Order: sequence, then structure tokens, then C-alpha cells
Amino acid sequence: MKKAALLFIALTSCANIFAQKVNQLFDPVEWVNPLMGTDSKVSLSNGNTYPAIAVPWGMNFWIPQTNVMGDGWAYQYNADKIRGFKQTHQPSPWMNDYGQFSIMPVTGKLKFEQDERASWFSHKTEIAKPYYYCVYLADADVTTEITPTERAAQFRFTFPKSDSSYIVIDAFDKGSYIKVIPTAKKIIGYTTKNSGGVPTNFKNYFVIYVDKPFTMATTWHGKQLAKDTLEYQANHVGAIIGFKTLKGEKIHLKVASSFISYEQAELNLQQEIGTKTFDDTKTAAKAAWNKELSRITVEGGSVEQTRTFYSCMYRTLQFPQKHYEIDASGKIIHYSPYNGEVLPGYLFAGTGFWDTFRALYPFLNLMYPSVNKEMQEGLINAYKEGGFLPEWSSPGYRNVMIGNNSASVVADAYLKGLRGYDINTLYEALKKDANTEGPMEAVARKGVEYYNSLGYVPYNVGINENAARTLEYAYDDFTIYKLAKALNRPKEEQALYAKRSQNFRNLFDSKTKLMRGKNKDGTFQSPFNPFKWGDAFTEGNSWHYSWSVFHDINTLSTLMGGKTQFAKMLDSIFAMPPVFDESYYGGVIHEIREMKIMNMGQYAHGNQPIQHMIYLYNYAGQPWKTQYWVRRVLDQFYKATPDGYCGDEDNGQTSAWYVFSSMGFYPVCPGTDQYVLGAPLFPKVTLQLENGKTFTIQAPLNSTQNVYVKSVLFNGKPYTKNWISHFDVTKGGSFLVEMSPTPNKQKGLKPEDEPYSFSKDEKQQ
Repeated sequence: MKKAALLFIALTSCANIFAQKVNQLFDPVEWVNPLMGTDSKVSLSNGNTYPAIAVPWGMNFWIPQTNVMGDGWAYQYNADKIRGFKQTHQPSPWMNDYGQFSIMPVTGKLKFEQDERASWFSHKTEIAKPYYYCVYLADADVTTEITPTERAAQFRFTFPKSDSSYIVIDAFDKGSYIKVIPTAKKIIGYTTKNSGGVPTNFKNYFVIYVDKPFTMATTWHGKQLAKDTLEYQANHVGAIIGFKTLKGEKIHLKVASSFISYEQAELNLQQEIGTKTFDDTKTAAKAAWNKELSRITVEGGSVEQTRTFYSCMYRTLQFPQKHYEIDASGKIIHYSPYNGEVLPGYLFAGTGFWDTFRALYPFLNLMYPSVNKEMQEGLINAYKEGGFLPEWSSPGYRNVMIGNNSASVVADAYLKGLRGYDINTLYEALKKDANTEGPMEAVARKGVEYYNSLGYVPYNVGINENAARTLEYAYDDFTIYKLAKALNRPKEEQALYAKRSQNFRNLFDSKTKLMRGKNKDGTFQSPFNPFKWGDAFTEGNSWHYSWSVFHDINTLSTLMGGKTQFAKMLDSIFAMPPVFDESYYGGVIHEIREMKIMNMGQYAHGNQPIQHMIYLYNYAGQPWKTQYWVRRVLDQFYKATPDGYCGDEDNGQTSAWYVFSSMGFYPVCPGTDQYVLGAPLFPKVTLQLENGKTFTIQAPLNSTQNVYVKSVLFNGKPYTKNWISHFDVTKGGSFLVEMSPTPNKQKGLKPEDEPYSFSKDEKQQ
């Protein structure tokens, strides 16, 4: 009974959240499960996420750290112990982290090394909300609570009665500094730990204020306590402060950081927390999430569907993170990971366009255009400071993935109506990157000379993933063409990129009806195994990548033998067994395993290249198959649980697929104004658009059986098209969808009902 009573007392700080849950069930943030996707590992990703305790697009996130320092899988659901509470900027475990440090309470014996200070915990005594985290640390008998702002956070530790209560600060290895200032109840320091993408002068400065005088203070380095010094600089340093505490005593910390200076970290703390209490900050953080999440209201779905929707939407509002700060005069400034200088203006970091151009950025353009406007301004600064646009930023250039998909991100924003920034500089950046080898393979275009002269990147010239590069470059050229046209660039310039957008044709093999690597002499690679992952393709095989002609599905359909044959090729994805050839990688990569276990043939939704493919039945006169398969994926592949994704979540992209598809449409081809229709998941969805307009999608007969669209009324009038314009949505209005248990095979069959294709719809110059 004594132990149970102590546990009850220790959890009193958390108890009120349970009471609130009943009363606040309809707050969208209360539906979110930040643990969705956290039951992941190197060999199998169920999301590869962590519970980000943050505000939307915040500069800093906080997480409980279960794994060792430097492990990209910082929080794993199946872990037993917490080693610290870490400030993180990690966009992906594969990219790892930068600018991280941690805070950890301990009691009894003075323990500061990460394994010694680690405490057992249980998910039964853990509460994870986007705006608040609470957990009971059993070994220390301490309850930890965290609530965030954009660049700061508050901690509340509830201690037991002890003469030996401590807080350990760990500035991590690879170069760090710490200083304890007892008279000010303050600790300052910096960490330089990173995984690349930073200049040599990179530092993350932090400041910590404690609301209780220290009875002891010391620093440490490596595995040694420092002697007679409260200041230390070495490879790996930290600090310890100690107190005598009463049973149930709460100690509060206010923490902030800056990539610029200690002074800016102090300013960030004053601007965002100041004299606010822990509960003040928690209330504000919750309101920040509810403001953004309430932009979309879903009604009539099951508890599981509603939880999954808002948990996915939470993921779409995290990356890229703000990498800018606000100086004493209120001006926007940032530390540049491209040249190491402190400069004016916006900057964002932590996303890979290979993933996010597909749905995440179109989602921002629809629901949060003012936020993406700042992101576009940040891209301008990245280009000016580094000479190229980033394709993967963490926080600066990272040499991973392929493509030149910044072109899509830039073009889609402008073509969807974003204004008020220097689009001409961005256009010049697109032109430069499209015709240049970058400072690393994943910046600008690897193999560009071959691509521009031959019309493809050859298979046999030592450039890996060459067919995938060709397909993505061709689509990117299409987006450059569309932007050039909108900017009224010279006709010959428009024509150049329009012509290059057709380079996908050069890799189409009429014998297999698939895309295939091609040698420099014009012969196809041989032997050819369409189930071989990697090699000519990126994290997929030919059956996955052959659909990556987002901008001209009409031509792809014709090449494959016409609409009937095209539909049969689509059918084949689901009919084939999940066979594979992993020889390029020398072993089974996790993406292959994730395809196999989902029992949907060759459909590999856990990775991005094929995620749009289900919607292509709309181009083949069989839209009901899109409706069927979309519902299958929504129901089968996503759950608001720790194993809730079917592969890497990837900075909001896989979540954006769910959010869009739940609403009943998807941006197959960013760079056009069209969303291709599927079928809504909820009986009612309401979009509160930034311009003050409202768009509703109502499907009152929606159910687990009624998955097909029988008819649609758009603003009260019959609507047969298989797409809807972005600008029709943003004008406000309504979709009334009649759902049915049987497909309507007469709807959406006319040529004008088909979504955009370059060869069908574009007026050539």
C-alpha cells in the first residue's frame, strides 16, 4: 500500500489531464496521439516518429530520450528506460539530430552518465500530448512535466522527500561547454553535436533558469566529475545542480536556446515565457495547436478514424521547423547553416523535398499559405547564402536522396496563388539548379550534362538511381515550364522546359510496358528485373517508379497501350505477389519488408514513389477503383497507435496522404491547380480556409460498406469530373457526395472528366 500511495502522490501533477480529457474531447488536439509511429526500429518502420512536444513548426522540439546519445531512434515505444529529456531538431532517424542537449532529474546517489541516470518508466504512467508531456520516473521517484513554446520550454519536476535531489544537464559530445551560475540560479552552455549540414562555427546556445536555490553545483566531463569548477569546455560536458526537497515539492525550469548567441537565447526566453507560469505556457501551447488543427473539422467518423486523422494532421504541422529568431528590435534574423553568418530574414530547416513535394507542400498551399510564404522566403535566403536550393535540409545541405524537387515546391506555391515574395529570384535558382551539378550529388542535378544532351541519365556511366533521376528531372522540368509560363518568360525558355518534360519517354520500354534504365549508347540495360529494388531506381523497383509521370499520365497510358491496358497495368500492382530482388542493397531494406507484410501485392505505400498511383484509375475511365483502394489503404495502413504507419512517416508526407485522402481528393501533380478525386472517409469535413472562406465535403451515407461515389453535387449542381480545381476550393463552397456500396461505372468516363495531362491539356507555345 505504501508504494501504491507514493505512486499516486507522484502522479498528482499528471492527474488533471485525465479529468480534462472527458470535458475537452472535442478539442482537436485532444484526439492526437503523439506516440503514433513510435514503435519502430532500423529493420522495420511503423513510422519512425517520436513524440514531438512542440508547437506547430516550432524551432525546438522536446522528447523523452530512451536510447543512447547519438542514436537516431531517440525514442522507441518498446524501451524500458528514459535517459533524459532532449531538445531535438531531428527530422528523421536516418538524418539524425543537431543542436541537442538533455535534462534529467535523479535522486539518491549522484548519477550523471546516461546509463546510470536512466530510469525505468511505463506507458501506463506516461501522458503524451502535442503541447504537454508527463511521465513518472520510477528509479528517481520523480514526475517530469514539459510544455513548449517555439524556442523555449518549461519543466516541472515533482520530487520526493530527499537530501539528494539533482538535475543533470548533458550538453552531449563532439564539443560542448557548460557554466553554472548559482547566484542567478542559472546554467548556460552550448552544444555543437550534429550529423552534418552545418559550418564549423555551428553552436546551439542554451540558457536554463531554476526557481530554487542550489545546495550543490558542479560540472562534469566524459565520465569524470570536475574538481572545483563550475565551468567546463571539452568534448563532452555537463552540469549537476542539487537540492534538498520535500515530498511533492515542485521545481520549475525555464529553458531556451538559440543558434545565434547566449544573448539571443535569453531574449527568446523573455519573449516567449518571461514571467508566465508552467500552466500559462501549457494553455498557450494547447491553444496554438487547436488554432491550426481546427482549420479542418471532421464529423461522423469513428473514434479510431478521428484519432488517426488528427494524429496525422499533427505530423503535417511540424516540418520544416522555423530556423529563425526575433531580435531585440523585433526583426526576423537567422543563423545560416549555409555560410555561418547571422543574417536578416526567414529560414526553415528539416525536410526532404523528395518526400514532401508530393502532398505535404500542396497541403500547406491549401490550408496554410501564409506559412508556406515564409518558407518560400526562407528558400530565397538559402539560395543566396549557399548558392543552390536545398533538396534535403538538416539544417543545411545534406547529401541524401535524388531529384531536383525544389522546383515543384517553388512552382506549386506560386501557381496556387502565393504572392508577396521574390519569385523571380527563386525562378533563377530553379534555372541554375536544373542546369548545374551541385556541390554534392543531392543538390542541383547529378548527371545533368547527360540528361540535357541525351534526354536521360544513362545507366552505365557510374551514376546510381539513374532512371529515377531522369523521371524526376522530367517532372521537375514540367514545373519549371509551368512557372516560366506564369511569369511570362521568353517563349524559347518555356519551350525548352516543356520539351525536357517529355524526357520520361526515353526510358519507356514497349516490351515490358515499364520504365527501364538505358545505357549511354541508347540500348536498354540488360538483364532487366522489374522487381529489382534500387539500381536504376530509388528505394523501389520499376513497378513502383513507372508511374512517376505525374504531369502526363495521358501519354503514359498511351505508351502502355491505351486506357484499358493502362488500367490492367494498375491492377497488376495489387494482383502480383510481393516478390523482390534486393541484390543492389546486399540485403533486405526495411522498405521492402514493409511492402511484404502489408499484403497488398507490389503496392509499397510505406515509401513515397507509388503513393499517388491509386489515383491514376481516374485517368483510365475507372474511378471506382481509386475509391475502393483509397478506402482500403485508409482503413488498413493507418492507425493512431504506436505501430500506426506502414513505413517512414517522412516529415508529414505520409500523413498528408491520409489527410488529403480522407477529405476525398489528392494532389497527383503539384504544379497544376487540380486535385484528383477519391472518396471521402468522413460523413462531413469542413475546411476553414485562410481567406475566410469555408469549403465542406458532405457524404451523409458514408459507412464501412458505402465506399463508392454514386454522384456528386458541386455547389448544388451535378459534377462528373474526376478532379476539382484548387481555386474552386479556395473560393468556398460545397461538395455533396452520395455514397454507395456498389460502384457507379458510368461516372467520370468522358475525356473532359479526366485530370490534367500535359499532352492533352497544355496549349503549346
